[in-house]
Amino acid sequence: MSPSAALLVIVCAAFAVETALGFGATVIVVALGSLVTDLRALLVSFVPVNLTLSLYLSARYRHEVDVPTLTRRIVPWMLAGVPVGLILARSLDERTLKAVFGVFVCALAAVELIRMRRAETVTAGIAPWRAGALLTLAGVIHGAFATGGPLVVYVTSREITDKARFRSTLSALWLVLNAILVGVWWFEGRVGRQSLGVTFALVPSLVGGVVFGEVMHRRVPDRAFRVVVYVALLAVGAVLVAKR
Repeated sequence: MSPSAALLVIVCAAFAVETALGFGATVIVVALGSLVTDLRALLVSFVPVNLTLSLYLSARYRHEVDVPTLTRRIVPWMLAGVPVGLILARSLDERTLKAVFGVFVCALAAVELIRMRRAETVTAGIAPWRAGALLTLAGVIHGAFATGGPLVVYVTSREITDKARFRSTLSALWLVLNAILVGVWWFEGRVGRQSLGVTFALVPSLVGGVVFGEVMHRRVPDRAFRVVVYVALLAVGAVLVAKR
């Protein structure tokens, strides 16, 4: 399979995961896609398409978005960290960037798998200072890799237990954050004819991913699906670190 074809398959699978769960597309695309193409160029082309998915999910299921939690407990903290992540992304070379991201993916995948194995229940009441620190770090990671999702999921899952509200609220969050990233990249001149050409080429993968993801959201047990995703991410993160 050619790198271009492999990228289309990866993106389609990633969009299916995010449509089903409300998160995961960018971390999958960066982890797998960076094995076949340049990481920075991939993000600039992929995030605008992911923005379309976030717009679709948050608009279609807008009545399920938890606006108070989103605007008061999540967005302010993450916005504080995004500029730091943007600066770090410019200061790191490609190999270091991949290795750092690989370690990040491995650590979070391992934590989630351990938590699920222990059958930890999702409970509200995480300490405000801890939630704020984790969400700020999530903002830093989102600024650098456009994917602070795992940390956000860790915090938000203790605030929103309903599956549909959880997905819709996260989709609205990605809509806000990724719109900011695309705006910054556009201002810096990174978004142009070449990157947009790749963006439009990924649209069929978006359509396929949405169709499969909606089916999975309705039919596949959430826990089983997450286990498969995190095991795959753990393996991919290890590959990224090893290839440095």
